[in-house]
Formats: sequence, C-alpha cells, structure tokens
Amino acid sequence: MNKVYFHLPGLRYNYPLNMFWLSMLKKYPHYFREGVEIASFFGSFPLSLWNGGRLTNNDQCDAAFVSNVVKNINAQGVPVRYTFTNPLLTEEDLTDKFCNYCLKVGDNGMNQVLVFSPILEQYIRENYPSYKIDSTTCKEIKDVDALNAELEKDYTYVVLDYNLNNKWDLLENIGHKEKIEVLVNALCVPNCERRKGHYENISKNQRIILKNRELPPEKRIPIIPWHCEYGDKNCIHTIQDYSTYISPEMIWEKYVPMGINNFKIEGRTANLFSLLDTYCHYMIRPEYAGEARLLVLRNLEASKVIVVNKPRPMEFKI
Repeated sequence: MNKVYFHLPGLRYNYPLNMFWLSMLKKYPHYFREGVEIASFFGSFPLSLWNGGRLTNNDQCDAAFVSNVVKNINAQGVPVRYTFTNPLLTEEDLTDKFCNYCLKVGDNGMNQVLVFSPILEQYIRENYPSYKIDSTTCKEIKDVDALNAELEKDYTYVVLDYNLNNKWDLLENIGHKEKIEVLVNALCVPNCERRKGHYENISKNQRIILKNRELPPEKRIPIIPWHCEYGDKNCIHTIQDYSTYISPEMIWEKYVPMGINNFKIEGRTANLFSLLDTYCHYMIRPEYAGEARLLVLRNLEASKVIVVNKPRPMEFKI
C-alpha cells in the first residue's frame, strides 16, 4: 500500500484540531482514505519575525506554549515544520530572540524549517544543523530546469509552485519526485500576478506590527492595506473550477502512481469549519465524511475550542 503524506497547517490556531485529527486517524483508521499519514504540522508561533505567507496581528505566544506544542506534536511522532519564509530578512534579523527560541525548542533532529531567504537558510544550517530544510512554494519556480536544479539541492522537500499543478507532461519530466510536495487546495486564482506582492506586504506589515509594540499609540505606524478579491473568500467549495485545484481522485489516481506522495493543505489562518471541510474532503472516505466531521465538532465543543451559547433564562411576563 502506498503511503499518502499530508502536511497540515497550524501550530497555534489549528493546534487543537490537528491534534484531535491525529488521534482520530489512530483510533478510527477506517474513516480515512487508503494510505493516509500525517507528515508534519507546519506554521509559526505568533509573532515570529521570520514567518512568511500568513499574517497575525495582536497575538503572541509565550515560551511555555511554544515548548509544550512542539513537545506534544513530536511525542505523537509528527515533525513540526516552521514556516520561516519571510522574503525580506536582513542579517540583523537573524538575532531575533523569539525565532531563535522556537528553533532551540525543536532542535532534536526531528523537525523541519521551510525557507525562502538564502540568508536565513545559511544561518539555520550553520547554527541548527539538526533541522531538515525544505524549499518553499513562495519562490515561485515555474521553469522545469530551475525546478530540477532546486531538487538537486540539499532539501528534504521542495513545495511545487501551484501553477504547475496538474501539468502532467511537465511533472513527468521532474526528477526526484519523492522530494516534491504539492499544494492541493491553493486559494489563489491561477497565475495570480499579485502573489509575490502579497508575500512582501505580509513581511512588511509583520515588521510594522512588531515595531508598533514598542511605540506609544500616537506614534504607531499604520498597517499597509491589502485586499484580495479571490483568496479572502475562497474555500474548498469555490476553487474546484480552477485549473490548479487537485481533487482526491487526482491524488490517488495520478500523483501517487507517478511517484509524488507528499501533499500540503494550506489554511494556517483559515476558518475552523472551512478547514475541517477541507480535511474531510481530502483525507476521509466519502461514506464516513459526515460521521467524522460530527465527531470532530463534538470533541472541539467538549474541549471548549468551539463554544455554543445557549439562550439566557428570562422571566415570564405578560
């Protein structure tokens, strides 16, 4: 039986969902499609200067939370993969206290870092050599020769540019298919011309947010606005007409037989219910989707991750 590896989003907001999802895989394996395994939980802890791809504003994790999350995930045999893909880092940024703490906590030979910046990549290789290094889709490598050159480098995985999804002739010409990781549910419109600008906007705003924490209210810098008419409203149900959308059938019938068996689900800051639908869509057998979804929701409610308010008692008056 071929293993089908999924990399799931979130170390902070999706942590309860991901941990329960992992326990459900172990306790109810018959719910899941053939060969499903959880390969990593990816993301970063707010607010990490080195973070890329998703923006969190007024949130911060303390040392104990970071340590416990990494320990608990690793105890289940799953790697943590830090998404340190900020494209605008400088040499001065390498001394960031919080990001270095996060790396030290996970410096046990089990975990990974997803990188964009050559400066940061070199720093991690020199100072935290136990980490496996992965190459991010944010690099937007769309040329086959350039992609093959990237695959020859010392990366555990190279996340494919989503615009190359389902281009079968091109994918057949890629070497080291075992190192390819495919983003299955990209919410961006195909060939989005603003994708690079969005990554840079996130990086700039992240720096502004951190700087504002040291300033009095009257001197704080405004966030650089950004609006996306596509990704901000898209979900697994709205992207299925996109040429870049990958269906579960494509995974098992096309990608896995081709030798590609690593798949990334985006959604670090996604709506919880939307993300649960996405997980069920890809990993759960259709006949068990309703049962699995309800089981997750009930457990998230029982653990107070989801709070369902009841009507307040009132006095009867006529």
